Amino acid sequence: MNDLIGEVAGLLISAGSPSPGPEARQLVAHVLGVELSQLIRIDGVTAEDREEILRLAARRAAGEPLQHITGRAYFRYESLEVGPGVFIPRPETEEMVGWLLTTLAQRPATSRRVVELCAGSGAITAALAREIGGVELHAVELSPDAFAYLERNLDHVAVDLRLGDMAEAFRDLDGTVDAVIANPPYIPTSHRAFLPDDVVAHDPELALFSGDDGLDATRTVAQVARRLLVPGGVLASEHDDSHPDAAMEVLTQAGFVDVASHDDLTSRPRYVTGVQPSTSGRMDA
Repeated sequence: MNDLIGEVAGLLISAGSPSPGPEARQLVAHVLGVELSQLIRIDGVTAEDREEILRLAARRAAGEPLQHITGRAYFRYESLEVGPGVFIPRPETEEMVGWLLTTLAQRPATSRRVVELCAGSGAITAALAREIGGVELHAVELSPDAFAYLERNLDHVAVDLRLGDMAEAFRDLDGTVDAVIANPPYIPTSHRAFLPDDVVAHDPELALFSGDDGLDATRTVAQVARRLLVPGGVLASEHDDSHPDAAMEVLTQAGFVDVASHDDLTSRPRYVTGVQPSTSGRMDA
């Protein structure tokens, strides 16, 4: 078994994989239908399994995302179904979810109505549902392709799912929401040339790019959050690590207070938070 994993890892090293060992083990475990922890108990594989493992390794070496090959992505404690048409959740987003969980935990269970904008695969909402009680969840996604994954990944969760444009979503909840969270598209269109080929080729463009400065969607998120949130409600929105100051300015201009940027797991500025002021002036447009 170790020889086979080593062979697959070697193929991935040659292709420039950033994590050849872990990816090789995931491919082998996927084909054998076992958990990673069970690989140590397996002495060998059939010729058919070996052929399939090497076939999938060749797909990965050619640049196809590992998550599309296995059909699964992992986020905090969640195992999510993913594939073409939906953004693959990244570990960089996990810190933002942790921040919101900590914030919600300090509030009574009667003050935990949460809206996720740009919900994609549903990773954030799934994590919130698992990791804190007394939460009322709502989520919206624009892409029909992504929405199909959202529904499948949250079929076990009590959540209000809506397909449509976040700009007009949840008008029925205006002024009643305690927290809004979003991982919107935020890459400036001018940065396309600097992205890894597999990202451009396989992640949906709708989930990646957001205007010349990358902040078009963030501006919409801020405006929607202003009309949704109760006084003292919070917004958390991911942003590109190249523009924390600009993302903070978007929230400040929208009228949020206590605006701050936070680092992700790699110590890069990754998400911005703000608080709905207690005074009047919420956006109703």
